[in-house]
Amino acid sequence: MSPNLLDPFGRKINYLRVSITDQCNERCLYCRPSGYRGWTPRPDHLSKSELIQVINAAVQMGFEHIRLTGGEPLLRPDLLEITQSIRSIPGLASLSLSTNGILLAPIAQQLHRAGIQSINLSLDALQPALYQRITGGSLDDFLNGFRASLQAGFPQVKLNCVLLRGLNDQELRPLVHFAAEHHVPIRFIELMPLTLIPSQGQDLFLSIQNAQEILGGPGNLIPQPNFQAGRGPARYFKDKTSGAMVGFIGALTTPDFCDSCNKIRLTADGKLRPCLGRHGEIDLRTELRDGSRTPHKLLLQAVANKPKDHEFSSGYEPSRPMTALGG
Repeated sequence: MSPNLLDPFGRKINYLRVSITDQCNERCLYCRPSGYRGWTPRPDHLSKSELIQVINAAVQMGFEHIRLTGGEPLLRPDLLEITQSIRSIPGLASLSLSTNGILLAPIAQQLHRAGIQSINLSLDALQPALYQRITGGSLDDFLNGFRASLQAGFPQVKLNCVLLRGLNDQELRPLVHFAAEHHVPIRFIELMPLTLIPSQGQDLFLSIQNAQEILGGPGNLIPQPNFQAGRGPARYFKDKTSGAMVGFIGALTTPDFCDSCNKIRLTADGKLRPCLGRHGEIDLRTELRDGSRTPHKLLLQAVANKPKDHEFSSGYEPSRPMTALGG
């Protein structure tokens, strides 16, 4: 690890989340607002060669973990080629993918062979009508993709659920049992103010503390401080009722949430974003294409610009929604 990859607060930055498209085939309430049409024009997406150039530079510098996100990354037609090229970069420790799973079934085996080691799947409800209400998608399509991910043999499969008050409160226990049945960890994530509709977020917000109470609180959730299921900020508990490993990601209610942050983001339109919860982006695409600065220098700038913490609890209002920033 290069000392240059320590941010101003001494955190080791070794994780790059790369959005390869801002387009999506769902319209989740917490990610893509109703009526959103702000898709990046296709020429403004980083090309496959540009993505590989940036990721290769990042790994050479000491970034060890790469996660491909969107939008929905499976919508990108050259995903398998991108994956194979990244996996061949010397020094890369892990290559992961986040997806809604809707398009996963036909290509799960190919993604595994191409080098994806860990896959995160979004699952916000097990009732078909509620799943459709939250995401706009089909639960059957998700389940087909989920089963395919298990059959493909990925070393790790995880489920992610965004907590939504008044919508999926009653789904938490069934979701935990579903995770236990399939021997995968599940993570419950606090709703972040990234929909461009602040009042909607306030109405739907359900804290991880509320979620833990729904799941039985300290009498049922046993802390697992040594359990790791990835490179993210989840804090895990064992659910005594089912045996499932349950993670909680509380960006808004965990006081020290940012203390161990190790990531920066690259958006599909080529902006380096040091923090999801603060404004401030570095235009990598323009400088990459005109040759004015190398990816190394731009990545170092992003690390140097990383703030101490986010502004989610300080009236933060996003300039564009989660689907445009990368999950």
